[in-house]
Amino acid sequence: GADGITAHLREDRRHMQDADIVAVAAGETTVFNLELAGTDEVLALAELLRPNQVTLGPERREEVTTEGGLDVRADPARLGRSLTRLRDAGIRTSLFIDADRDSVTRSRDLGADSVELHTGRYAHAPGDPAALDALREAAVLGASLGLAVHAGHGLTTRNVGPVAAIPEIEELNIGHHVVARAVFVGLGTAIRELRAAMDAARHGP
Repeated sequence: GADGITAHLREDRRHMQDADIVAVAAGETTVFNLELAGTDEVLALAELLRPNQVTLGPERREEVTTEGGLDVRADPARLGRSLTRLRDAGIRTSLFIDADRDSVTRSRDLGADSVELHTGRYAHAPGDPAALDALREAAVLGASLGLAVHAGHGLTTRNVGPVAAIPEIEELNIGHHVVARAVFVGLGTAIRELRAAMDAARHGP
């Protein structure tokens, strides 16, 4: 029931190895989104495999998982070159960013096709309406600038509804919850449960 698969190839290869990515790319029959940092080594692999989309995100070796969005202000020239390499290879590009207006606008200026809004602040502060408001505002801005808007990080069947209900968000990338739930109910059921929660929020029960 999933519409696509996202695989994260970290520079330290702690989650997946190059051979895993090659196997996914070879056997994938749905949309394949490859998430990576913009190092020359992993960009070269992306150019070789040509997934449907590459999402550039931040990495810190000491983190357990991605803790925030990409700082698009830090080295825009290098980031722009990475986007150009991917675009020249015929790959759609996305930037994994925090939900703020400046990051969205800079992503458009850099030439990204889409942005993925980091939903960690919302997921970890369920009673904070400002976190959801920030996602809504960033999504509306991104869509108005011609960007496809995606979102993800820390989303579950319990908290995905308000994010899925934002009309401008076209795609949600959810991994940890699906795998954790699948341990108890199986992968197919875990995906169906999550999809039902998303669809109910989007279209009504």
